[in-house]
Amino acid sequence: MTESLLRGYEVAPWELRWHGMDVDALQRTESAFAVSNGHIGLRGTLEEAEPRGLPGTYLNGFYEQHDLPYAESGYGYPEEGQTVVNVTDGKVIRLLVEDEPLDMRYGQATEHDRVLDFRKGTLARDTVWSSPTGRRVRVKTERLVSFTQRAVAAIRYEVEPLDDDLQLVVQSDLLANEPIESDTRDPRVAAALESPLIGEYHHAEAYHAVLVHQTRRSGLRMAAAMDHKIDVSDGVRTHIEAEEDLARLTIAVDVPQGGRLRITKFLAYGWSAQRSVPAVRAQVEAALAGARQTGWKGLLAEQKEFLDDFWETSDIEIDGDPELQQAVRFALFHLLQAGARGETRALAGKGLTGPGYDGHAFWDTETFVLPVLTYSIPDAARDALRWRHSTLDKARERAAQLGLRGAAFPWRSINGAECSAYWPAGTAAFHVSADISDAVVRYLNATGDDEFMRTCGAELLLETARLWLSLGHFDRRGRFRIDGVTGPDEYSAVADNNVYTNLMARRNLFYAAEIVGQHDDVARRFEVGADEVALWRKAADAMLVPYDEDLGVHPQSEGFLEHDEWDFEATDPDFYPLLLNYPYFDLYRKQVVKQADLVLALHLCGDSFTPEEKARDFAYYEARTVRDSSLSAGTQAVVAAEVGHLELAYDYLAEAALTDLHDVHNNVRNGLHLASLAGAWQGTVAGFGGLRDYGGRLSFAPRLPPQLRRIAFRLTFRGTRFQVEIDGEGATYHVITGEPLELAHHGETFTVTAEPVRLPIPALDPGPAPVQPAGRAPARRQPKDP
Repeated sequence: MTESLLRGYEVAPWELRWHGMDVDALQRTESAFAVSNGHIGLRGTLEEAEPRGLPGTYLNGFYEQHDLPYAESGYGYPEEGQTVVNVTDGKVIRLLVEDEPLDMRYGQATEHDRVLDFRKGTLARDTVWSSPTGRRVRVKTERLVSFTQRAVAAIRYEVEPLDDDLQLVVQSDLLANEPIESDTRDPRVAAALESPLIGEYHHAEAYHAVLVHQTRRSGLRMAAAMDHKIDVSDGVRTHIEAEEDLARLTIAVDVPQGGRLRITKFLAYGWSAQRSVPAVRAQVEAALAGARQTGWKGLLAEQKEFLDDFWETSDIEIDGDPELQQAVRFALFHLLQAGARGETRALAGKGLTGPGYDGHAFWDTETFVLPVLTYSIPDAARDALRWRHSTLDKARERAAQLGLRGAAFPWRSINGAECSAYWPAGTAAFHVSADISDAVVRYLNATGDDEFMRTCGAELLLETARLWLSLGHFDRRGRFRIDGVTGPDEYSAVADNNVYTNLMARRNLFYAAEIVGQHDDVARRFEVGADEVALWRKAADAMLVPYDEDLGVHPQSEGFLEHDEWDFEATDPDFYPLLLNYPYFDLYRKQVVKQADLVLALHLCGDSFTPEEKARDFAYYEARTVRDSSLSAGTQAVVAAEVGHLELAYDYLAEAALTDLHDVHNNVRNGLHLASLAGAWQGTVAGFGGLRDYGGRLSFAPRLPPQLRRIAFRLTFRGTRFQVEIDGEGATYHVITGEPLELAHHGETFTVTAEPVRLPIPALDPGPAPVQPAGRAPARRQPKDP
């Protein structure tokens, strides 16, 4: 039996299947089996609602406020936090078989399969259940959240008596204010909210019901509506009722052996910060009418057509490791679900798969997730950046509060206001503003979207450039310094001249100056004068990038290389992650790295380093990086591949891709790790594919680890879809649709057309393999063919 089968998931190229019933595993499978479209997210709880791990139905951007307590207040500390709300649950469909409720903890499930289909975009389930008194039924369900009808979800629920004629009763609910247990000791999980929704309206008639609620403090209003289509071979009796937090349709029917009861449940969700009760009610009822008009088969057809187009643009094929192939497509599917219909809302660190990190968006979005969306579904990347632009006023206010110019974007937020209660490892990480500007430049280079540049992109670049000029200063030697900031590594804080931050800020300043130089109207519109642009260029040219001549490596930040070493040999393996077992003051003064920081700079700002510097830097920081963050493995895979440590890169790629399926960090209960899922793409495309996009020019340096026979991936750039195929001896490029493109392969420029171009892969001697901290090396990957 394979390792993956022992975990419950069966290996298949285009689906995620769990065979058998394991109540204890529900908490993690509910995250993996979540279905979403970027607006609505439904965790993969069973339709019968119990047993369950953690129920969850989420609307992107819908949150409640709560106080942020401090032992001692300080100027500039955010006063209110934001937490994602588990909204009205429409997934609930309870079944009673001759008065016995179907509950997988009682009776016996002799068959039970759940399948998340990456090409259909549905979660299906097939169960044969025997009640405690021996009555057997087959229950088949399938659910989707529509990619084409943004406000719509639907469930097909089918019951078939297997041995006898049976009386079946179904209760289909809309349920608000479900009680949820929260482990508030862990900073990675959500704040506990008790009954966050106040009922404002409820109505039910025929097979249709609607509930409207408002949050107590944030004042957001949401509506949920349901309607049903009932197919049964004999008479049916129904009753519907509604109260403040519950609407229920009860269906009673006698079904003969060989017959079946089939119910299609249509759901619609909407929310607003401004619209009235009648308006949000009308919104969801209109969406529901559209879903009924389309019908179940129509929704399925639309879903598949949408996904066919996505996979044509974005698929990754891996030959030689079937489990990794499955994991990479799982990652791509969930990234699509997170961003497809976000439409000017944030992309949270967990997407809409769970309440982890309170549903907040971080810099993860721009640095890890948006590159994937930019080269696969660029409209989704554009919409995510439009959300950042919509919060510019809050970012300006935050900068002003801190005595700065420009825009200081939040470390963590739902609505754009800073809600991180921890300054050193949160708000001091100003690099988030440069990360946003980097994502803007990448999107503009990949699409040539002039409208976005004029309406959003230019202003984001200019306001973030203004931040750096006010945050940094020219020292007496004329160098531009950025002091007192936190880089990506959260085990180092409030340091001077973090290399990643400085290099990203330099790029930010350079592109802001470039865009103003190219567009006089932009300069006039945002009142950017020639003197300001000259200062941006001067700061970029004079940016301090520390380097240690004695060790021949770049310090992560000034002074980092003088810190004492962490005693990894004496660290109990059970004490990882260190942040939950050691005081921050000790972490801050040692050479221990939570996640790729300087190594991330080697990837994103690789044109600022020589190949020799990259190899030395990578080896040095490998020995000090413990990967207590799910953000790290994907980046380490990328740079390991670039410097030639291909087997190590393969191990890191597998860790990133399988983080959630193997529950590497033991917290998938709270939702999937979107940045790690994006790391699966990064490790494959930027790692083994060698994709870089410095200066708007795409280049590739493909290499293949010995464990794999072939990798092929698809991208879109400037409207052209093309494929890169790598084997052990060379790489083949060809255009799928669109115009020819000029690319680079291992430094040599060529033109890719519809006619395949095959190019050789030069040899590379990587030198000695780097070492990792004791007990923190990635698991050695041993692929198994089926």
